[in-house]
Amino acid sequence: MAKVKIGIIGGSGLDNPSLLENRMEKLVDTPYGKPSDALIIGTISGIDCVLLARHGRKHSISPSNVNYRANIYALKQEGCSHILVTTACGSLQENIHPGEIVVIDQFIDRTKRRIETFYDGSPEAPKGICHIPMNEPFCKRTREILSTCLEDLGLSHHKYGTMITIEGPRFSSKAESKLWRSWGAHVINMSTVPEVVLAKEAGLCYASLALVTDYDSWRDDTEAVHVELAVSTFKENAVKACKVLLAAIPHIAEEDWTDTLAENKVCGYYFVTSGC
Repeated sequence: MAKVKIGIIGGSGLDNPSLLENRMEKLVDTPYGKPSDALIIGTISGIDCVLLARHGRKHSISPSNVNYRANIYALKQEGCSHILVTTACGSLQENIHPGEIVVIDQFIDRTKRRIETFYDGSPEAPKGICHIPMNEPFCKRTREILSTCLEDLGLSHHKYGTMITIEGPRFSSKAESKLWRSWGAHVINMSTVPEVVLAKEAGLCYASLALVTDYDSWRDDTEAVHVELAVSTFKENAVKACKVLLAAIPHIAEEDWTDTLAENKVCGYYFVTSGC
């Protein structure tokens, strides 16, 4: 069986190192610069895990300024086979309520400033161009385990959902929010892209728990999203997300991921070194 090591990228409120046992900090560097913070290395139920605060432990890094490439590279370099992440998000649909969790399976990219590949032609980058397939961005097997754990814990959730990622750090205007909703997007955040794309390039099993905090800006009968509203709901959701991670990680470690990781590696190295 392939060795399993779980990387955890915690969003706002879910980057507490006490999640891990036997923990120690490790400062690392990568060819793409430093990750958002020190890696917290430890275990959950005896399984090797690495925790990284996406925005830094003091939440000092804006979504657009997160060094996503360094974060993913650092976790890959540390030997992670999986990445489980949490992200705060707003709901764009009536049936998705604040306090619920969405195990997202698709995304729409509305970012403007972010590098979405390791293969960018810079001196530190691998040679070539990576035309990575993105029809299934998130690891299906890992998502299924998360969904099963949510069911077992009796937590209100949605097994599927499309995340639209905007640049931020501002929230959507009402007109934008209604547009994203009309496109069929289910939830909205500022961090899924390019994180999921880079994880796919790196050959990692990546899955996300999207923690719904608000209804964004589209509804006329509720308060529009603002920081205080989002943070208050997210704190409640973070407790739920911790329970899911603690339940899911042992299940992930029980399974044989040899074939899945081999398939991911082939997918991650699908690139050309000259003209298309």
